[in-house]
Amino acid sequence: MRDPAYDVLFEPVPIGPVVAKNRFFQVPHCNGMGYRDPRACAEMRAVKAQGGWAVVCTEEAEIHYTSEVTPYIEARIWDDADIPALALMADRVHQCGSLAGIELAYNGLDGSNLHSRVAPQAPSALPVISGSSHPVQARAMTRRDIANLRRWHRQAVDRSLRAGFDLVYVYSGHSLGAAHHFLSRRYNHRSDEYGGSLHNRMRLLRELLEDTVEEAAGRAAVACRVTVDETMCRDGIDRAEIEEVIGELGEIPDLWDFVPGTWEDDSVTSRFSAEAHEEQWVRGLKALTSKPVVGVGRFTSPDTMVRMIRQGILDFIGAARPSIADPYLPAKIEQGRPEDIRECIGCNICVTGDYTMSPIRCTQNPSMGEEWRRGWHPERYRPRHADERVLVVGAGPAGLEAAMSLGKRGYQVTLAERSRTLGGRVASESRLPGLAEWIRVVDYRLGQISQLDNVEHYLESDMTADDALDHGFAHIAVATGSAWRRDGVARWHTRAGAMPTGTLELLTPDDIMSGTRPQGGRIAIFDDDRYYMGGVLAELLRSEGYDVALVTPEPLVSAWTVNTMEQHRIQARLMEAGVELHTSTAVSAVLDDGLRTECVFTGRESRIDAAAAVLVTARLPVDGLLQELSARRDEWTGRGLTSVRAVGDALTPGTIAAAVWDGRRYAEELEAPTDDADSTPYLRELTALDR
Repeated sequence: MRDPAYDVLFEPVPIGPVVAKNRFFQVPHCNGMGYRDPRACAEMRAVKAQGGWAVVCTEEAEIHYTSEVTPYIEARIWDDADIPALALMADRVHQCGSLAGIELAYNGLDGSNLHSRVAPQAPSALPVISGSSHPVQARAMTRRDIANLRRWHRQAVDRSLRAGFDLVYVYSGHSLGAAHHFLSRRYNHRSDEYGGSLHNRMRLLRELLEDTVEEAAGRAAVACRVTVDETMCRDGIDRAEIEEVIGELGEIPDLWDFVPGTWEDDSVTSRFSAEAHEEQWVRGLKALTSKPVVGVGRFTSPDTMVRMIRQGILDFIGAARPSIADPYLPAKIEQGRPEDIRECIGCNICVTGDYTMSPIRCTQNPSMGEEWRRGWHPERYRPRHADERVLVVGAGPAGLEAAMSLGKRGYQVTLAERSRTLGGRVASESRLPGLAEWIRVVDYRLGQISQLDNVEHYLESDMTADDALDHGFAHIAVATGSAWRRDGVARWHTRAGAMPTGTLELLTPDDIMSGTRPQGGRIAIFDDDRYYMGGVLAELLRSEGYDVALVTPEPLVSAWTVNTMEQHRIQARLMEAGVELHTSTAVSAVLDDGLRTECVFTGRESRIDAAAAVLVTARLPVDGLLQELSARRDEWTGRGLTSVRAVGDALTPGTIAAAVWDGRRYAEELEAPTDDADSTPYLRELTALDR
């Protein structure tokens, strides 16, 4: 039974002509699958409906070919041919007992139209603002263009209704829609009835809302997602303006969805924000309308959710990332099991699916994106195929996930860890600046394992091949992790010895995380990993008083974090902290008293004085046990051993999300590994030719 303190979260809430069964609302979010993978999208959303989300929405759905966001893969509702794919999602959500919502988007300045090749349209003639700075400029819309847009939007509403959606969005948020661009002084330079005064700039939004309400005609609710403050943007939407907008338009739609700034402002990583960080932007806006309000804030605490409702800040607990990390979050609160929630760690690895045009993934929830194509489920596991014992060596993210998943399948599992703590790299990395919430990866799995009588773990157990072979295990998973290299090998230097090394003290991230510190006061960091580690170590060492120089071959520090939407914050923090940045620069040699560097473009050499250097380059699998067991393969049958496999970083170093995913894959494929398969071991969406 749920805690009565959370009863308010399970009250039904009317949204115009429909009723949400509770206050949990999965707001629209991208997933890297969109129109390309409709079955995968449908099943991913369906699992959330199974988990208790009262409203489950699509990602943005492009309404017309004149405004599309290639190369990104979103939903499309260009014409009737797109209806079946979207109807599949709406039907699956309905089958699981929830309302289905669709977010209609005409992207305007954010759509480069690389597929259609037609000129983008926007309130004013400006270069497009999509992330890749495409050499494309939008033309200023004429009154005829605006009339076309309104007609196309109405047609998309009609198609949405025929697809079975219960709620239809008018999108004016995140600087991703034309309605937003018309509303913002930053982008709207017009002098006609659609420009100038705020009343004129909100005209298109009013018209789209009124058109949508009229077209829906009570058959579906109408929602409006709107940016409430453009934050860092000069001449953009501010709080005073949005209060006036809601004052004029507040009663037209059936629901308001408030978001700050851009997507980067809306989905800030835990390194730079806490739960409910958007409260500062939305507090007080609900009082301006009688219609229900939804907002997000990476909510994982039921107590915070209740406060949002009790204090009149929100009517619905909106979520994208927490619904990805745990599709069953509402059900677990309702069932009195909040301790079983997979809490979002705010790493934004989910966002990278959209940025890399690949299926969505999640560090906490390895089944995300695999619901249809591999048949994985966040809460359900296939029963074991035999009464067998499995040894998992190493209790990092891959080992913990493998042990937990195998345990839930019913296997007898022994988890052996050589150190005195469980968690592996996560336990170490979560102590770095801004990464504390990452420990939830360990906490969740330890909590689940503690409930399983068939999983036992042992600390300070440095397994040898003899140990592993002597106890009658049918399967052994080697999840012993990886170690950072000391020879500089990574992307720039691809072989050992390519970077001459003098007597300068050299350290790795493993050294820093274990507490080792250089003797001198000036440290140079060579970041050829290019994800978060180099930047976070620079921040750590600078906070401890060291003079830090960060060297990277990329033009930006921590360059891959562009895909997690935090690179600009990382670079700003390092600059403000006084870290000396050397971008587009590689280390060509380690000297006795510093580094010799070279420009990645010209090869021009320079040097950086330092008393020590930290090499953040590549990692090597710690696979000694795997090699020993493989060398003794002729003994396996006599010992009752069927398989030995490396898992996670011990197989190939990658992200924490990749390690967790591989732990789940090991458990799912224990009986029949697919590494050597001749055919694709998961379902694919294939284009059928009609002639």
